Amino acid sequence: MNLSYRKAAKKDADLLINLYNSSFYDDYLRYGECPAYGQTKEQMEQSIEKTAKYIITSDNTPVGVISFSDRGKGHYYLNCLCVIPAYQGKGIGTQAFQYMLSLYPDWEQITLVTPADKKQNIKFYTEKCGFHVADKEMHGNVEIVNFYRKNH
Repeated sequence: MNLSYRKAAKKDADLLINLYNSSFYDDYLRYGECPAYGQTKEQMEQSIEKTAKYIITSDNTPVGVISFSDRGKGHYYLNCLCVIPAYQGKGIGTQAFQYMLSLYPDWEQITLVTPADKKQNIKFYTEKCGFHVADKEMHGNVEIVNFYRKNH
């Protein structure tokens, strides 16, 4: 599998919406809400301006997105790492996370959140990406897990 990454631009808004909707549809059904699902083109264009988003392609087919924010002083926030269902379980997310690390060799800490009942996400972030669970909290009607990874 040949993966590549391309920084998203405003012209990619519709593609990003499709990738997010495909990746987060089950979350939307499960929780009745999902910030990554159902964005308008205008919302996505604004998000592209604020947050670094990279389209993940496998053999020239768009299969996912990795998005992160620089919070300063080596602290980054992983906003989104999603792979469409047909391509999950193939190591794409792990490789995308490693790609992110290569873009920001100055990283000191990375944080992220995921729903507490998404056991496969928790396993992925702790076992494949080296994150630790910080704590849990309620976000709307969804319990979320806060993760961190420090670069020692």
